Amino acid sequence: MGWVLGACGQTPISADGEPAAHAERRFEFERVLMGVPFRIVAYGADEEAVARAARAAFARVKELNLVFSDYDPDSELRRLQAEAPRQPKKISADLARVLLLSRRLWEQSGGAFDPSVAPLVALWRNARRSGALPAPEQLAAARARRGFGDLLLDAEQETVAFRRADLAIDLGAIAKGYAADEALAVLRAHGFPRALVDGGGDLSLGDPPPGEQGWRVAVEALDDPERAAAELLLANAAVATSGDAWQHVEIDGVRYAHIVDPETGLGLRERFSVTVVAPTGALADGLATALCVLGPARGRSLVAQHPGVEAWITTLENGAPRTLHCTDKVPGTFSVQ
Repeated sequence: MGWVLGACGQTPISADGEPAAHAERRFEFERVLMGVPFRIVAYGADEEAVARAARAAFARVKELNLVFSDYDPDSELRRLQAEAPRQPKKISADLARVLLLSRRLWEQSGGAFDPSVAPLVALWRNARRSGALPAPEQLAAARARRGFGDLLLDAEQETVAFRRADLAIDLGAIAKGYAADEALAVLRAHGFPRALVDGGGDLSLGDPPPGEQGWRVAVEALDDPERAAAELLLANAAVATSGDAWQHVEIDGVRYAHIVDPETGLGLRERFSVTVVAPTGALADGLATALCVLGPARGRSLVAQHPGVEAWITTLENGAPRTLHCTDKVPGTFSVQ
C-alpha cells in the first residue's frame, strides 16, 4: 500500500504577510465506494466549487461500481455473466476498455493476470472466512472453469460473446485503478488538476500541489507495514501496491495472501510486496497483481513491455527484504531495503 506523506504544498502569502487572495487551499473528501475508502485531495480557491467537483468524482466511481461489481447482482458485469450471450452483445465503453486492457495483461503475463479466476476467488474468500482450505475436488472444478480466451471481445464495436455459459469474470484486480483514473479526470474537467484520488491504496495523481514538484508517496516496507521503505515524488502518474502485509490468513500453520494463484487456486504463500508506477491507475493496478503472481524472475520481462512503467518487487530472503527494481529500459537491478 502507498500513502501520501504530509500536507504537500503551502498557502501563498502576499507582501503584507497575509494569505494571498484567491490562493489555492488543500481540501480533502472521503467516501466508502467499491468496498474501500475513496479519498480525494484537491487544491482550489473556492471551497464549494472543489466540493462540487469531489461529489461529481464520487458519483463517477459509484457509476463504475454498477459496471464492474462482482457482488451486486444488478451490475453490468453480473448481468452479462448471467446471460452469457453466445452472440455478440453490446457493452458499455467502460467495460470494453477494462476488458481490453485485461486481455492485454492476460496475454502478456502468460495468464498470471487472469480475470477468469472468479470461481477460484469465490472459493478462496470462503476459505479465508472459514479457516479451512477448499476440498481438492472443489479446486479442480473451479480451475476447469478458467479460460479468459473464452470471452470474445470486440473492443472497437464494444461487444462481447461467451464461448461457455459457466465463464465467470472478476475485475477486482483492475477496476479500482480505473475508477481512480476516471475520478481524477472528473476533477480535471471541473478545473481542479492539482488533485489526487486514492482508491483503497490505488493512487491516481494529477498536477503537483502549489509550490511542489510532485506528490510525496511513501511505500511501506515488507517487513514492517508501518515503516516507509521508500519515498516517491510523482505527478501525473499512478501508483499501485499489492502484497500480503494487510490481507492474509493462516490455515494449518501456513500463511496465505489474499491474491489467488491461478494455477493452484490458493492464496500466494510467499512473502511479497509489489509497487508499480505507471501512466494510468488501471495499468498500475493490473500489473501489480500480475507481478505478485509472477515474482521477480518472470516479472521483469512483463514490465519491460510497458513504456513508462517502473516496478519494485520485494521478497524476503533469509528474513531480509530484497528488492528488484524493474523499468522498461532497465532489465532489473537488486537493492536491499
